[in-house]
Amino acid sequence: MKSLKENFSKIHILIIGSGIIGKFNALELSELGFSITIIDPAQHKNSSNAALGLLMGNMYQRRKGRSWDLRKQSMELWPKWLEFLKCFNSELHITKPLIQLTTYEKTFKKLEKFINENNDPDLKILDRDSIIIKKINQAFATKDIKGMISFKDGKINAISLLEALDTYLENKKIEFLEDEIIAIKKVKKQWIAKCKSKKEIKSDIIILCNSLNTINLIGHISHNIKLKPVLGQAIEVGINNAKVDLLSLPKQFNINGKNIIPVSKDKLILGSTDEYTSTKPKKNIFDELTNFLDKQPSWLMDGFITKKWYGIRSKPEGEPSPIMKNLEDGLIICTGFYKNGILLAPACSKWVANEIKNYFS
Repeated sequence: MKSLKENFSKIHILIIGSGIIGKFNALELSELGFSITIIDPAQHKNSSNAALGLLMGNMYQRRKGRSWDLRKQSMELWPKWLEFLKCFNSELHITKPLIQLTTYEKTFKKLEKFINENNDPDLKILDRDSIIIKKINQAFATKDIKGMISFKDGKINAISLLEALDTYLENKKIEFLEDEIIAIKKVKKQWIAKCKSKKEIKSDIIILCNSLNTINLIGHISHNIKLKPVLGQAIEVGINNAKVDLLSLPKQFNINGKNIIPVSKDKLILGSTDEYTSTKPKKNIFDELTNFLDKQPSWLMDGFITKKWYGIRSKPEGEPSPIMKNLEDGLIICTGFYKNGILLAPACSKWVANEIKNYFS
């Protein structure tokens, strides 16, 4: 009697999109024995390569519903996948904890209420008496910062993660095509994907993980799915101030919506995911990303950009993020993750795998 893996090896799955979600789906499905092809016209230019890798799961304030369930499941799955992927990139790890801060009293009261109501030992309030807060207040020349800390949440290096996934896919000899799918159609029980190069790919299953480009492929299917572009921006800032040691600050934290990641004594990363009507980064990006306090410290305002990058992500309109649906028999959409693609990748790939196993059971 043939094993389940042997049976699955005859089933070909085409994954459109090679970001974190596409590659994680390939990882999960390949481990189950399926035959996988990934296609993307420019895998090194997708938004995953611009991700900061912040994993905000446990500090998510809505402790019920689909979004919380996905976060909770992913947080349970990440340790297993991390150990697995370390075989392909030993530098891969999650840096903890994660800190969320504010200068607004109303926002702080909400954080306080959230922590008091949940009685979670991995979440703590950071008030003005906290040593961490004192260091941050001193560095940013203010007395108003306070917030909460999550010992379960943290940061994973997105580039290291992609490198680990790439090495795994290469070792498994998973086919990767640098081409663009311009149309898909179903003929009897098989799906046919037409490439820009005029090549046709036949598969039993198609998984759409190609963000905004998904809409172009399912326009003929009446599912009324809408995605809007979201611009994520980040800069690395160098400072010239011997009195400030950025490494004395937490490894990653957020102040009033801006993510701050010290990378050396005199360099830090500032990042934000905001919605814009344009998908082009603003010219005054330094002012945009340093505008998180009423008055910025002089060392930051005198800083200079040493590196900058951005990524275009997709956010669903009219329904929660992400979009995970069976559109037709053998056609699955798994996209629209907004800014939680890395965090939710394990739970979403598990959902896709279960849907496919049920489809062939």
